Amino acid sequence: MDLKESEILGDDIEHHWYYASKAKALMKLLGNTHCNRILDVGAGSGFFSRYLLAHSAAQEAWCVDISYECDSDAMEGNKPVHFRRSIDALDTDTVLLMDVLEHVDDDAALLKAYVDKVPAGSRFVISVPAFQFLWSGHDVFLEHKRRYTLTQLEGVVRNAGLRVRRGHYYFGGVLPLAAMLRLGERLRGPQPPRSQLARHGLLSNCLLGSLCHLELPLARFNRAGGLTVFCLAEK
Repeated sequence: MDLKESEILGDDIEHHWYYASKAKALMKLLGNTHCNRILDVGAGSGFFSRYLLAHSAAQEAWCVDISYECDSDAMEGNKPVHFRRSIDALDTDTVLLMDVLEHVDDDAALLKAYVDKVPAGSRFVISVPAFQFLWSGHDVFLEHKRRYTLTQLEGVVRNAGLRVRRGHYYFGGVLPLAAMLRLGERLRGPQPPRSQLARHGLLSNCLLGSLCHLELPLARFNRAGGLTVFCLAEK
């Protein structure tokens, strides 16, 4: 996840409708498969790996991000979380790249680099922002290079040597609202780049979270559209 957004939301991040819903979608995508040691690439604050440690049988997380000032260690409950600027190899069963590939010039090369660091059988959960027509100052602020369709992401995953197990869009229920907001931004003309993520009041947070919760059981069948593309793959 992006540290810029983590700084905006602060301690409210785990209750924010967007991140809470995305974490639940991550859990849904992994399903009942065993998860023990997590490698979280481009982890930022480590929100998603910490969520898995708190809500699954996972026992340990390694969070890798070049933005860390130094290596450090922490705990999530009684489970260790290791923050590292880089890592050579890891015996892991689950690799997360949550909103990472859109930040680099060569997405397949970055993904392949981490495929080579983990054993066969490792599962990769990848999320990226969907649809280039939704490009806005939000993407510029977060230093994105591109947005993806589901087909494009699956192509990158295969080019990196992974087997696609499942892919789908998510946040389909809020896609029309986001599209209207970004169309309005274009009609207003050039604006300073800024994140469209913001803290919400209790009512709006509950409404948006409930909309995403209703979508979750059917998300795996959604190859039509949403704000985010998810892919589950295996080495």
